[in-house]
Amino acid sequence: MYKSLIRLALALLIGFMPGLAQARDEQAAAAPRVYAQVDYDLSHDPENILLLDLSTGQRVAIRLMADWAPNHIERIKTLTRQGFYDGVIFHRVIEGFMAQTGDPTGTGTGGSQLPDLAAEFNDLPHVRGTVSMARAQAENSANSQFFIVFYPRFALDRKYTNFGRVIDNMDAVDAIARGEPPANPTRILQASIAADNKPRPTFVPPAAEPITPEMLSNSPSQ
Repeated sequence: MYKSLIRLALALLIGFMPGLAQARDEQAAAAPRVYAQVDYDLSHDPENILLLDLSTGQRVAIRLMADWAPNHIERIKTLTRQGFYDGVIFHRVIEGFMAQTGDPTGTGTGGSQLPDLAAEFNDLPHVRGTVSMARAQAENSANSQFFIVFYPRFALDRKYTNFGRVIDNMDAVDAIARGEPPANPTRILQASIAADNKPRPTFVPPAAEPITPEMLSNSPSQ
């Protein structure tokens, strides 16, 4: 009888646990959000501005918020100064959601040779222009990949490490090629820290497709 009661109690507890987890997630989503002041002045604190020169010829500036996630900021700076992000594509870009990069293999499964980072979840919301660290299922699995949010995604709050904000040229982020991966992915030609004053890479626009007689014959008549 006693063992039967224990088994019944365990069964009830196991059945109740998913409800507890859902309630916890809903409570976290409903928790008050903290809206931090972000400095949009490109002349201020260049040591904490990440510059992304894209294959579209555009430059994006990101304010790195060291007080939000100091270890993640240090990782981004280290990899940037090693040239790790140079040539890397945006391999996962979902319309209305986000653009993800930072994997040298372009598959979404790669990273750097540095150890994974312990999560630094914070109360800052994932608003438009948020830059946050990508990770696998384990909370402490972030390494080198990060993503930029197109539109607010509060469901990501306190689940991914929010470490920065786009402070210049969000239009260039909006124009990143979509796909998983995109057929013609947008690439980071060069990532740099503003304080290092690295010259912008030379942008070579894609060659125009030559016009053939077949193309002219298929053109609509005027």
